[in-house]
Amino acid sequence: MFAAGAPKLVPGLTLEIMSRHSLDFWITSEDLPDPDNRVQIDREGKIMLSYKPNNLEGHNRLVKTLKGMVKHAGCEDHVLPLNAFVGDRLPLAAVAHQNGTIRFGLDPKTSALDPSCKAHELDNLYVVDGSFFCSSAAVNPALTIMANALRVGERLIERMN
Repeated sequence: MFAAGAPKLVPGLTLEIMSRHSLDFWITSEDLPDPDNRVQIDREGKIMLSYKPNNLEGHNRLVKTLKGMVKHAGCEDHVLPLNAFVGDRLPLAAVAHQNGTIRFGLDPKTSALDPSCKAHELDNLYVVDGSFFCSSAAVNPALTIMANALRVGERLIERMN
């Protein structure tokens, strides 16, 4: 990891020593719902991601907690962000667990889906991916997506009987 993002001038031995004295943590905090964060398609068909980071106070508390734990374990508390070595924020391709991209509710004027994940304006369209959730609490939502799909499936069976 160090070699991949380090300037070419950094000697390999230095990177090797650094890696033997390093711990790697992936700190994940949650983006909260924001109506201005959105995915759109432009006139040429390109995907555009409008995104402004939020929940930064919570993320900074998480980093502070990690530093305290590392220091308590007897290590130096020099926490360097991953982007110091391998680049900037995660690209569009890395946003696989987005939630809250489709609003649900009882009012078609303020939501696209009803609480059963059915589109207000179409009788035969149900959405059962993560877009229905307003949040995932910064964890992988796969099992909750599956549970919701089963719940919606039961509603469809009821409708067909």
